[in-house]
Amino acid sequence: MSVQMILLPLFVQVLLTIALGVHLAVRRRIAFAEGTRWQDIAAREPNWPKHAIVAHNAYLNQFEIPVLFYVLTILALITKQADLLFVMMAWIFVVMRILQAGVFVTSNHVPIRGAFFGIGVIVLFIMWIIYIVRILTL
Repeated sequence: MSVQMILLPLFVQVLLTIALGVHLAVRRRIAFAEGTRWQDIAAREPNWPKHAIVAHNAYLNQFEIPVLFYVLTILALITKQADLLFVMMAWIFVVMRILQAGVFVTSNHVPIRGAFFGIGVIVLFIMWIIYIVRILTL
């Protein structure tokens, strides 16, 4: 498995995070255009309008579970444990993150968003179990 094939899902996850950061910036700019004052939001997020809070939460969500994906991908690459199964599962994880983020910033329908989140977490958990077993049985 080539380095590019292994890292491509990670790159897409990073691009998703950047895209959500841009989306957040746009939502906050809209909030200011609609009259939100910096004095109103200096006390933290709850004072932003709902659309800006949702964008903020979608962005922050990319720094939670995906961190375990980043670490695993780097470890699997370094230890030469990233094979076709790893890459396929990595893509499933990333696609679930994209779908989850899409729901988050549109309808924010929690049952659908939660399903995408759950599938992604289960896939990542299985990836970690496979990796741990492989490393411990070398």
